[in-house]
Amino acid sequence: MSYNKCMARSIILGNGKTLVGLDKFGQVRDFYFPYIGQENHIGPNQMHKIGVFVDNKMHWIDNEEWQIDINFEKNTMVSNVEATNERAKISIKSTDIVYNEKNIFLRKVVLTNKDSRERNIKIFFNQQFKIGDTNHADTAYFSSDVKSIIHYKGRRVFLIGGFCDGKSFDDYSIGFSGILGKEGTWKDAEDGFLSKNSIEHGVVDSVVRWEKDIPSGASITLYYWIVVGETYKESCELSDYILEKSPDHLVESTRDFWGAWTGQINVSFSGLSEKAKNLFYDSILVMRAHSDDNGGILASADSGNIQYGGDTYGYVWPRDACFTAWSFDMAEFYDVSKRFYVFANDILTEQGFVLHKYQPDHSLGSSWHPWVKDGKSQLAIQEDETAILLVGLWEHYIRAKDLEFIESLYNKFIKKAADFLISYKDPHSGLPLASYDLWEEQYGVFPFTASVVYGSLMAAYNFAKTLGKEEDSDKFYSEAGALRKAIMKHLWDEDEKYFYKLTGPELEKNINLDASSFYGIFRFGVLSADDPRMREAFKILKDRLGRGINIGGIARYEGDTYYHNDSNSTGNPWFVTTLWFTQYKIAIATSNEDLEEAARDIEWVTKFARSGMLSEQLDPNTGEPLSAMPLTWSHSEFVRTVIEYDKKKQSFSSSKK
Repeated sequence: MSYNKCMARSIILGNGKTLVGLDKFGQVRDFYFPYIGQENHIGPNQMHKIGVFVDNKMHWIDNEEWQIDINFEKNTMVSNVEATNERAKISIKSTDIVYNEKNIFLRKVVLTNKDSRERNIKIFFNQQFKIGDTNHADTAYFSSDVKSIIHYKGRRVFLIGGFCDGKSFDDYSIGFSGILGKEGTWKDAEDGFLSKNSIEHGVVDSVVRWEKDIPSGASITLYYWIVVGETYKESCELSDYILEKSPDHLVESTRDFWGAWTGQINVSFSGLSEKAKNLFYDSILVMRAHSDDNGGILASADSGNIQYGGDTYGYVWPRDACFTAWSFDMAEFYDVSKRFYVFANDILTEQGFVLHKYQPDHSLGSSWHPWVKDGKSQLAIQEDETAILLVGLWEHYIRAKDLEFIESLYNKFIKKAADFLISYKDPHSGLPLASYDLWEEQYGVFPFTASVVYGSLMAAYNFAKTLGKEEDSDKFYSEAGALRKAIMKHLWDEDEKYFYKLTGPELEKNINLDASSFYGIFRFGVLSADDPRMREAFKILKDRLGRGINIGGIARYEGDTYYHNDSNSTGNPWFVTTLWFTQYKIAIATSNEDLEEAARDIEWVTKFARSGMLSEQLDPNTGEPLSAMPLTWSHSEFVRTVIEYDKKKQSFSSSKK
């Protein structure tokens, strides 16, 4: 199978209801509203182009003439795009926000004439929408009442406005885009002028322009915004709000809010570089931008990555989201994780399990897991996705100490899920019945899944004990102990010194090593980190899952073909699996010297971050990002790893006092 190259997002900005993704040119490529990850109003081949017309030539920002640098401002969800065109002798600096309080995307743009003479310069902003994620029946028109462009369909109304020196844009046009032989109204801009066509419907785009005479070495500042509401009135009120408060106030307010939010982080970063520290803050902001106010935590807002079946990562996988909620709890952002567990409670079925993946509005997402296979009924689940919710919830409780919240969830969520996990068991082996693995590819019995189930039953035991449910606590503890014995009896190979999977119709031993098999045993407490069997397995896996990977890092499993085209390596390195191994190194470290290798791993991650974004995986030879970028799970594992590293390092310092 061939895969699309990584069409990464360089910046993600969001407020829990609106999310905007910028590509490497600073162009808007994703615009989600009113859910984070649901209803992307920009299509896969659409973008909001930016162009500068000077000396009788158009310079679109996505051509090769521009040198572009794009990053978050330090510790805030404010982005800076700096674009320089030496040939045209112009530069653009854009400071961008999604306002933390309202559904406003705002850009403060400084355009500089770098020539030795005064010049007439025009800057164009193009808007291409696919409102409601459907490619028809959009309308765009110029509203003379508010001197803005309006794009709308149904209950989704976008208003495009702005000003320079107190004046709105001086030219505009609207037309067809991608149909009837029309590339888009942006083509109309290439002679420096626009036709002022004031309305069109169907598949449409729009362009606005500002024109200024700019002296040599001087700059102009303009403000450009897109607001979105459910009615024309609401969108106009948002635009009026910008004018009332001033764009600079909104930028500063957003900067202050996110600065205060990240200012709560209590990590010393001792022994780590400034780049690692910055990536930690960027990661926690990326995680937050992917967190919907209704509790869902999106896998990735990168709509440019087309996954299996032509779909994207724009869903809430309970497992991936739970790992992220866990990292939020470790960083002491309990409100975000609590909303996720409310979400999890809502999606739990009456039988006590969760399904493959979900939309941010809590509805069921798309799936490729069958309910009938070879004529036999089966549950279309990844059992670990249900189990990890109890583990994560316990990790939330021991930090947040929200006993009333836990008590409210006990019968309808904790006990219900734990009872399902107990029932979903092979009576002969004592292992869980077959389900799909966490990589969503194989059907069978897996050490990772079995380990998470063990961890979940121990979590259920702890909840029951805390709440005085003696009968339940005894049952959960007994079942957990029996499962641990079954794992060691049936899934540990004493001769080969590794944990193996059972796959295929007859659930036969699968000898391909898998990073998750090792990690699950360690993370969920089946064996302690310093158990000799874990140390032996780690040595074997580190060697075999790193085979042929020239840039470093760890593959998911032997024979992984997903986005992998290099026959010399066992697979592509993933940030998630590489950081899992780093977490194990931290767990077994007994001195600062032992932690040095973990610190190098953390710095390795920073080397392959792009503008603070981490992809799912990397090319094993070049280090180029592959698949979705950013991937929320990659960022959450980085946050967890740094926190665990920091705590271990601090423990060594404390022991010396």
